Amino acid sequence: MTPEVAQAPDPTPAGMGVFSRITGVFFEPGKTFADIGRRPSWFAPLLLTIVAGLAFYAAYGQHVGWARFVSQQMATNARMQQAMAQVPPDQVESRLAMQAKFTSIGYYASGFVIMPIILLLSSAIVLGMTSMMSAGLRYKQVFAIVCFAGLPMVIKHLLSIAVVYLKNPDDFNLINPLAFNAAAFMDPVTSSKFLYTLGVTFDLFTIWIIVLTGIGLSAAAGKKRLSFGGGLFAAATPWVIFGLFGATMAGMFS
Repeated sequence: MTPEVAQAPDPTPAGMGVFSRITGVFFEPGKTFADIGRRPSWFAPLLLTIVAGLAFYAAYGQHVGWARFVSQQMATNARMQQAMAQVPPDQVESRLAMQAKFTSIGYYASGFVIMPIILLLSSAIVLGMTSMMSAGLRYKQVFAIVCFAGLPMVIKHLLSIAVVYLKNPDDFNLINPLAFNAAAFMDPVTSSKFLYTLGVTFDLFTIWIIVLTGIGLSAAAGKKRLSFGGGLFAAATPWVIFGLFGATMAGMFS
């Protein structure tokens, strides 16, 4: 009798590299997010998004200027106008310069600190939604999916940098730099601040991110455990919550 030769087990398929994942999010999202679900990682997409955002704010500060932004905001905000009317005339220039400085710091902080915090909170909300659907996902998986699904923001920031240098500085709107949304058809001065902020929030890139997140959740959990529709609903939930909160704040303090 000849001894039976044991068959070697099938080799485990190699996982995708960081660069392959970044490009795969746009060209093969299902395959890419399934790989991310198996081996969650988040540092590279988060870093790319932060750096792109900071580069955009730096370009804006250099070409447009934060003092111009403060002046534009004052023209659309009655509260700011009333507050500035009470400032002595000889202190107006220094007050505007101070507001411009703090505004720039606030925007840089939003890209470097606040945005990651919002991603952490959004991931917690998404995890809660998928848990109610018995998707079986872990927080690390969800956070990695949210970070990779947010990569369209890099494209948005890069396009915004191009527009900064192509457009007249007086006409550039930092709040709505690309105008791929309903707010492009609203007057920022006379329109409801609540509706205008909602219009800015839910633009083409927001929809893109929500769709990618929905695909990612379904791919990571498996379609039998979480459908694309369920993933899409979970992905949209934090955007609706934060969008309504931001619009409410804008309406109250305008």
